[in-house]
Amino acid sequence: MRLHLCVVGRLRAGPERDLISDYTDRYEKTGRSLGLGPLCVVEVDAKGAGQQAEHALLTRAIPKGATVVVMDERGKVMPSPVFAQRLGDWRDQGVSDLAFVIGGADGVLPEMRAAADLKLSFGAMVWPHMLARVMLCEQIYRAASILAGSPYHRA
Repeated sequence: MRLHLCVVGRLRAGPERDLISDYTDRYEKTGRSLGLGPLCVVEVDAKGAGQQAEHALLTRAIPKGATVVVMDERGKVMPSPVFAQRLGDWRDQGVSDLAFVIGGADGVLPEMRAAADLKLSFGAMVWPHMLARVMLCEQIYRAASILAGSPYHRA
């Protein structure tokens, strides 16, 4: 199952990019034998043109037929093992593309939220987009490690 992070904004060189690269590499090594991966990041930038322009770019970035997870503060909060199980279930159901969407400063349009297969939240707090990307990549790696029976997740 291929994973796509469809995100608004371009990540510059720095610690966030380094962390994303590290978690992506770890995920791909762990997930390969589990039928998970690769993980690609698709960045779109509407250059301040607003939510409607971001929506159009994000919609084009999501692969046709993909299962879509929108990251949203109003979404479902789930423990890491439940998230891992959900990824495993999608894989086992034959989902070939799974797209995680992180909108711009104002989030995604209501129609994208409504059409999503899952709305997922990191909790009631709002996180900067670049940190949300890092946290999502870490949780994706954590999910693969849980599915692999690795000791990385200690709960």
